[in-house]
Amino acid sequence: MASRSLGGLGGNRGGGGGGGRKSLSARNAAVERRNLITVCRFSVKTLIDRSCFETIDDSSPEFNNFAAILEQILSHRLKGQVTWFGYESPRSFWDYIRVACRKVSQNCICSIENMENVSSSRAKGRAWIRVALMEKHLSEYISTALRDFKTTRRFYEDGAIVLGEEANMLAGMLLGLNAIDFSFCLKGEGLDGNFPAVIDYTPYLKFTQSSDSISSDEEELRTLGSSGSESSTPENIGPPFIMDENSWFNKCKRVKQKYQLTLEQKGYLEELLRLRENQLSESVAQNKILLQRIEDSDLAHKLEKEQLEYIIVELQDQLTVLKNNDLRSRQELTAHLTNQWPSPGALDVNAVALDTLLYRKHNKQWYEKSCQSLDQLSAEVSLSQASLDPGQSQGDGKRDTLNLISEGKEDTPSLLGLCGSLTSVASYKSLTSLKSNDYLASPTTEMTSPGLTPS
Repeated sequence: MASRSLGGLGGNRGGGGGGGRKSLSARNAAVERRNLITVCRFSVKTLIDRSCFETIDDSSPEFNNFAAILEQILSHRLKGQVTWFGYESPRSFWDYIRVACRKVSQNCICSIENMENVSSSRAKGRAWIRVALMEKHLSEYISTALRDFKTTRRFYEDGAIVLGEEANMLAGMLLGLNAIDFSFCLKGEGLDGNFPAVIDYTPYLKFTQSSDSISSDEEELRTLGSSGSESSTPENIGPPFIMDENSWFNKCKRVKQKYQLTLEQKGYLEELLRLRENQLSESVAQNKILLQRIEDSDLAHKLEKEQLEYIIVELQDQLTVLKNNDLRSRQELTAHLTNQWPSPGALDVNAVALDTLLYRKHNKQWYEKSCQSLDQLSAEVSLSQASLDPGQSQGDGKRDTLNLISEGKEDTPSLLGLCGSLTSVASYKSLTSLKSNDYLASPTTEMTSPGLTPS
């Protein structure tokens, strides 16, 4: 029982130690993030202060310290690159910036990738910091990269500065650097990527004694000086602390330093406020332009829709009118053809009589000519027979002549065809043309009919 209870106590103690280690590691990570953000803010202030007196270039210690701080922030808890063999090799923050800042308009990523004198990834990242500062777009690059949260999570581990709340503070601090004119040489020793960047904390570790601390020190010195110890001598205590003009001068100097610091902070905040107001006004103007474009496009869409509806209705009306006109035209054409086509009982009697008279006239002319030709033929035959047999040839010639005459007077089947053609439209039109032009067909045309051809 005792051993079992001791084991339980040991287990609880181990569990408490694990929780303590986790809390300690969390505290260390938070302190590290806070230190980097704080020293970055100090470096931005020193850069702004230095830019009022001289141009910031590669030789400026303030810039070198700022570049080292920014490199440490962007490399904080950066994931390594896993190789084919499963090993994790270190990578530079340039690998993250190259992917996350592609969406920035007119970015310098491609130009830095194509630089000949910059080969390593760390050197390209340092060149990017300098180019972004000269372009006054460093804050825009950082803001765009932080908005791409998926890519940021892929490159950084939990607890990184770019994944915490400090990232928004970082983008706001870097915005004040847009008011500084930088001048860098991209071929200098500052781009050497063989050595890591080291932060110099000494410019920011300045101790200022407060007035309360000074008064307490004076009281302590007076107490030590007025002690009744015989062994104590003025030489051992030192010269008495006298509150004279020097102390007031020191206080005035400290107040002046505080005033200058407050004035610098005020200028920085005013510059930051002015930039924010400009961005806000630009955003409002762009928003108004977009809203106006949306309204114009909606109005144009409505007008176009109404025009199309009106055109559709008009086309439908025209189509209906065309259909009605087509139907009416078909009916009129049918009625016209029906009225134009004459029935057999409705033929004009005068037209039939005229056709009959014309036929008789033609037939009479043909009959006279045929009789003349028959007389000539009979005369020739009689002469030939008279030379042979004068008595018989005269009787046979008369007989042949009578037979030919009787055959010529016989009705032919072509009369039936001619009478039947009077019921057709073509014959009616031919009769009308003959009536209007007083045209009579020639005997040669009538001779072509098979019924009138002499045998």
